[in-house]
Amino acid sequence: MSRIGRKPIAVPAGVKVTIEGRTVSTTGPKGTLSREIPGAITFTLEADVITVARPDDSKTNRAMHGLCRTLIANMVEGVATGFRTDLEINGVGYRAAKAGNKLTLALGYSHPIEINPPAGITFEVDGQTKVAVLGANKELVGQIAAEIRSLRKPEPYKGKGIKYVDEVIRRKAGKAGKVGAK
Repeated sequence: MSRIGRKPIAVPAGVKVTIEGRTVSTTGPKGTLSREIPGAITFTLEADVITVARPDDSKTNRAMHGLCRTLIANMVEGVATGFRTDLEINGVGYRAAKAGNKLTLALGYSHPIEINPPAGITFEVDGQTKVAVLGANKELVGQIAAEIRSLRKPEPYKGKGIKYVDEVIRRKAGKAGKVGAK
């Protein structure tokens, strides 16, 4: 059995979960999320605990068991507390600013880059070099953060660019010059 799939999902106070056929909907203080669960995986809600089960041990059902449990758990956590991804901007003249809902980035191009957040996503800017992407949908938060990072990936010589806060950039030495030449 899948260790992840067997774990029950506790529904915190203030979160409402409804199951209609193959669709699971969660509503909480951070918003509403809904997802259709694929495959033959079954899920039940009893006394604020969701359990996920698979009908047999076929390869497809084993693969989907832990996935479906994690998707539902992320929905519950997202509407209860939300998700956050922090980014850091390094480089001379590279900066971020928030104007209304839009995020404006100056990344050394001839023009500033404006990003309009999709529904359910908000940006926080701390100073001019720290950006946070916030939202209830874990997939969407990660996708938007990855798109922002791809605008100017960190380079290995000076580390200039946009990186995740916990990301470690492997640095290269650069030119060594002629050593021992006469």
